Amino acid sequence: MKQMRFYSVERTGRTQQSDPAGTVSGEMEQAVPWARLLAVLEPHYYVSGKFGRPLIPLERMLRMYFVQQWYSLADEALEDALYDSPALRDFVGIDLSRQSVSGATTLLHFRHRLERESLTKTLFAEINAYLEQLGLLLHRGTLVDAMPTSV
Repeated sequence: MKQMRFYSVERTGRTQQSDPAGTVSGEMEQAVPWARLLAVLEPHYYVSGKFGRPLIPLERMLRMYFVQQWYSLADEALEDALYDSPALRDFVGIDLSRQSVSGATTLLHFRHRLERESLTKTLFAEINAYLEQLGLLLHRGTLVDAMPTSV
């Protein structure tokens, strides 16, 4: 059994969900094919943290990247948001009593690596394939103007 943190104990008795970040993260936990995306990225991620700082888990970096995209946050703003929001920290998998939030530069390097190796397109294609399997992807649509053509 996973040990509960102070924040988790504090939230346990709540009957109302008032945190939009918590709601979004709950929905995204189910809607995003995390295992499939990690399998795509693993061959491109660092092998080991033998030198320098300890290696940040790939899943944490990917979740941080997604939060950044969903909320349109700059690297520094994401770092601040993770410190400020317990719901976002839970989603990303950061327990401040055990580790600190990854710095903006770390996310910048991760993001640049995804872009340099065209992995953002691969991730997008993998998500679309997953949504299509679930029957959730709209292939073609029609835009209709609600304004009358003549008066």
